[in-house]
Amino acid sequence: MSTQGYEEELRSERSYVAGLYARLDAERARVKGEYDAALGGTGGTPMERDVRVRASAKEARRLDVADNGLCFGRLDTLSGEHSYVGRIGLFDDENEYEPVLLDWRAPAARAFYVATGATPENMRRRRQFHTRGRQVSGFTDEVLGRPGDERSGGSTPQEYRGEQADAALLAAVNAPRGEGMRDIVATIQAEQDAIIRLDHPGVLVIEGGPGTGKTVVALHRVAYLLYTQRERMERHGVLVVGPNPAFLNHIGRVLPSLGESEVVFMTPGDLVPGLSVTAEDAPETVRLKGSLKVLDVLAAAIADRQRLPEQPLPIVLSDVTVRIDAGIAEWAIQEARSSGLPHNEARAVFTEIITWALTERAIPRIGKGWLTRDDRQAWEELRAELLKELAEDETFTAALTELWPILTPETLLAPLFSSPERLRAAGADQALLRTDGDAWTVSDIPLLDELADLLGRDTVADQAAKQAAEREKRAEAEYAAGVLDSLKLDREEMDEDILLSAENLLYSEDLADRFEEHDTRELVERAAADRDWTYRHVVVDEAQELSEMDWRVLMRRCPGRSFTVVGDLAQRRSAAGATSWATMLEAYVPGRWVYRSLTVNYRTPAEIMAVAAALLAEFAPGVRPPESVRACGVQPWSRRVAGDELPAAIEDFVRDEGGREGTSVVIGPPGVPGAVVASETKGLEFDAVLVVDPARILADGPRGAAELYVALTRATQRLGVLHQGPLPEVLTGLAETPAPAGAGNRPAA
Repeated sequence: MSTQGYEEELRSERSYVAGLYARLDAERARVKGEYDAALGGTGGTPMERDVRVRASAKEARRLDVADNGLCFGRLDTLSGEHSYVGRIGLFDDENEYEPVLLDWRAPAARAFYVATGATPENMRRRRQFHTRGRQVSGFTDEVLGRPGDERSGGSTPQEYRGEQADAALLAAVNAPRGEGMRDIVATIQAEQDAIIRLDHPGVLVIEGGPGTGKTVVALHRVAYLLYTQRERMERHGVLVVGPNPAFLNHIGRVLPSLGESEVVFMTPGDLVPGLSVTAEDAPETVRLKGSLKVLDVLAAAIADRQRLPEQPLPIVLSDVTVRIDAGIAEWAIQEARSSGLPHNEARAVFTEIITWALTERAIPRIGKGWLTRDDRQAWEELRAELLKELAEDETFTAALTELWPILTPETLLAPLFSSPERLRAAGADQALLRTDGDAWTVSDIPLLDELADLLGRDTVADQAAKQAAEREKRAEAEYAAGVLDSLKLDREEMDEDILLSAENLLYSEDLADRFEEHDTRELVERAAADRDWTYRHVVVDEAQELSEMDWRVLMRRCPGRSFTVVGDLAQRRSAAGATSWATMLEAYVPGRWVYRSLTVNYRTPAEIMAVAAALLAEFAPGVRPPESVRACGVQPWSRRVAGDELPAAIEDFVRDEGGREGTSVVIGPPGVPGAVVASETKGLEFDAVLVVDPARILADGPRGAAELYVALTRATQRLGVLHQGPLPEVLTGLAETPAPAGAGNRPAA
């Protein structure tokens, strides 16, 4: 294409994209008008108006995010037709089924991501726009098919520009990193697109080494599923589970930037409502708590709280004293356990047996000389009186609580972990004994969640709440009835045109329902606060770290077993984590999970990946490192420093990187000033990384090797290593650099 032809094409594209933005602005104005009308109380009931407000606000958010790169490309077919691909779909004013801009998730847009010279997907050309704000600043054409191939429109070698196919991708991966992960909607690669659009109803495992884009692919898959299955998925939302708050903050903008907001983000420490836990146990404790064997410990711990009295417990009633002895209690315990009900709900069975046994003993003594079993009516009347008296007797209530207490997960687990005697009674390893305070750890969360099912609801509290709710409803109905009375008309004075009055149309209970306060919280807020909430789809990132018990929690949250699982077994640091995907998943979804891998590293340049690959070969020799898509031209370096020089060397790195565009981080073992531990950077990326004391990180065995591998693969441009002792042999490929003269501790890029 000549320079003149290029300029003419550019003007045409600018005009078309400007028209798309004008259409977007008009649509936003229309939605804002609907929102203002609903907010102003025009038309319908308050609930109907609230629904309209929510719908308009959601649509407004979808349209707002489209401002960030509305249109990023064009596809030309062999027949000469062309279509534009963008962040959202827009349609012709005259024909709502005729798109003027294809949503990137639409089937017709697929060729934009997967067409190649060898498989052009019936496309002649792919055009990628370069934009600045709303303005198209230029474009790159990739003519599909082979030079001279009739299918490609007879393109000449000069027109065939497949070598520029990666221009947009390389521009994106070389760009300085900001504070959060960016979407890749304009640069999705073919292997990524195949995973994003995969039609599989069960569990999809996406495995890939550092920088392969597995997280962002999983998030785009969520956006795709919400687009193709919105009615099924949107009402219950999607749960995204990540390793730590920093990671969730890093990825939190991706889905909103794609117009999707019905997504709940949590860490494994957030999965029990009301708790947000970050503390970790020692590796051996993590392993014990994460194993399914702990289920036997929990069951035994519950059984240990279902007690026999050491001595008979006297209950003094008005006419007789009865005693709860070991025989009665043992019978009641057996009956309650055999009911199959959770502990708290089985208490009703326990209580029923106890009260029946006590009244059976008391009635003959009270009625001695005048009452026999033949007089069934009198017998049962006396039993009813005794039951009422027992229910009101504080000593009897205290005895029931002592023998079969109402328990919460917290009141069962905390005493268990703080008592060697209770641990022994439950058959538990003494390594579970908590000696450093009573704060919950991340490994406790699945145990607390499991106990919520094993214990069941607090039936006493539930009953009280139910009674209070019923009293409040009756009061509201009485108030509503008064409102209706005030609306009644004197029928003798009614005009003949008045056919209906308020009391003809409403019962007081109906009006009370209208007065009832409805839950107006957004889905994300409601789901996060409800332990029983179930999701239509769950994304699990860094899934190799999850234990067997963690998976039980997540499977309860998604009965449909629709998951996108993201991880890298080579990066596993948890002693309770996955050694294979089949081990974790087959028990829950036999034959319903599929595996896909990503092999191209878009983050880590080849120079840095070579260093990380040497470490990987040492601790995971069977794992193949991902292939870097680029080189950066900057060699990673190392430098030995004395202990008293270390703080200044770190400060030099921070100061030097502070003068550059992009982000940086210092990663080291615990206790290094200004450094974060590697586990806190999982899933994150930075332009520059300084790793401090790698030998101390490696000293933690296989877990330490995995953490060092994570640390080495966070950088997108520059990597430096400071070491106080000899450099670990596995890192000797680093270029040893002496301290530079003057400020700074690393060579210039």
